[in-house]
Amino acid sequence: MTMTTRSRTRWVILRDLVIFQTKLAMDGLKDLVFMPISIVAAALDLVLPGPRPGHRFYAVLRLGETFDRWLSLFGAATKADATEDGLFGASRAGSPSLLGRLEEIVIGGPEAPVTDP
Repeated sequence: MTMTTRSRTRWVILRDLVIFQTKLAMDGLKDLVFMPISIVAAALDLVLPGPRPGHRFYAVLRLGETFDRWLSLFGAATKADATEDGLFGASRAGSPSLLGRLEEIVIGGPEAPVTDP
């Protein structure tokens, strides 16, 4: 391994660590925000029933699920060590996730779709 390759590898690992720590912090913040919101939504559904039982509470759950898909905390991890680009090599720039958006910003646009020959 050359010095240039070693320093690039270190940079990729440090970048991916920062991305992962940021995603962990966002996930923790989401938990702190969603705890009281879900309690209030469920309480409102119990006190002021609407058109469907629990509609406010389940809307909060759907919002949390959408956020989890966007954040994709561990989504790219399964393929990250198979490429020298780490997490960015395991994701697609422009994909509907935090990592896809970050990569799109870094490379200056979305990746072209992969087509089979």
